[in-house]
Amino acid sequence: MAETESPLPFAGVELGGSKCVVLLASGPGGVRARETVPTTTPAETLAAVRAQLEAWSPGFAALGIASFGPLDLDRGRIAATPKPGWQDADVAGALGAGLGVPVALDTDVNGAALAEMEWGSGRGLADFAYITVGTGIGVGLIVDGRPTRGFGHCELGHLRVPRLSSDDWPGACPYHGDCVEGLASGAAIARRAGVATAADLPDGHPVWEGVVHVLAMLCHALVLAAAPGRIAIGGGVAAGRPLLLPRIEAKLIESLAGYVTLPSGGPYVVPPELGDLAGPLGAIALARAASPPAGAPSSPSSRR
Repeated sequence: MAETESPLPFAGVELGGSKCVVLLASGPGGVRARETVPTTTPAETLAAVRAQLEAWSPGFAALGIASFGPLDLDRGRIAATPKPGWQDADVAGALGAGLGVPVALDTDVNGAALAEMEWGSGRGLADFAYITVGTGIGVGLIVDGRPTRGFGHCELGHLRVPRLSSDDWPGACPYHGDCVEGLASGAAIARRAGVATAADLPDGHPVWEGVVHVLAMLCHALVLAAAPGRIAIGGGVAAGRPLLLPRIEAKLIESLAGYVTLPSGGPYVVPPELGDLAGPLGAIALARAASPPAGAPSSPSSRR
């Protein structure tokens, strides 16, 4: 991702299911302010975030919004989310209208992928995938420096993949049952194992065999569809299981069966380097990409 030089920092909003992080920064080493707003109703949440942005205005060059989804990117709104009250919420309009700066909106996981490419585990790559495994599963897939885009953004966490022959559990996704998210998300793992959270399970619990298999099959699909130079897997479930990623990579190599050789020079499936800053810095990465070079005219309506 190309550097965008600006005399001003950038504003970023990571809009999450339980909280929003509002950041004023130029990058990981240039965080000037950070505020947190609880995610409640759209009216209450977006008004509180907007008030913070107005307090910083005109002290930033562009605004990036990295939001939970799914998103209707053409209209700047939340799409068919199961989060009560948030479907059709006008996120881009409520936060960006009238600020007089370029506004970029994308998914939280696409933002995190771009941040990792700028400052973390995807540095130097034009093609990269970031998988977050938490309460749900999302995939940020970057091809030739940009998030993949068709009539919408990708939703590869809801891909259906081959399962272990012994596995007939129906899955936990309310839309697709046994998609990747329905089988390997933190919520699915906890429900299947009958525990409060996936963190309660020991590494040797048999449920992890199925999780490793499903995530390796997701990586298999990514490798054959887009050939990313590296795949990072983060999120709360993965962060707490250091043995998970080597097992996923081993299963991926076994599944590819020599038909495709992964890039050499180190692990292919890696942890993210930015930790819990990947999401907020994803919003900053979106803002940087939306900001025109110094001296060029700006457009407050620009979106990735």
